[in-house]
Amino acid sequence: MESIVKYVQDKFVERKELPDFKAGDTITVYYEISEGGKTRTQFFKGVVIQRRGQGSTETFTIRKMSGEVGVERIFPINLPAIQKIEVNKKGKVRRARIFYFRELRGKKARIKEA
Repeated sequence: MESIVKYVQDKFVERKELPDFKAGDTITVYYEISEGGKTRTQFFKGVVIQRRGQGSTETFTIRKMSGEVGVERIFPINLPAIQKIEVNKKGKVRRARIFYFRELRGKKARIKEA
C-alpha cells in the first residue's frame, strides 16, 4: 500500500524547486492571498522551527515575533499559493526541531550563523 502512495506522489504531484533550508534558518515565504476577487502577495519572515513529514506531505513551521507576541505558521511544502522562498540567514543549531526557541527572549533568542 505504501508503495502505491509513493508511486502516485512521484508521478502526479508536481514538486516545486525550493532552496535548501533546515531548522534554525531565517527565511521569507512569499505566498498569495485571495480576498474577494483580488489576489495579493504577502510574506512571512521568521525562523524555521521544524521540518516534518516526507514527500508531498512535508511541512515546515516558521516562528516570528510580532511585537511581544510570538506567531507561528505551518506551511505545506507543496502549497500552490507559495510563490517563492528566500533564505535570509543560515543558522547553526544542534537539533532538528528547536521547540526550546519558544521560551527564549532577548539575547538568548539569537541563533549563531553557520
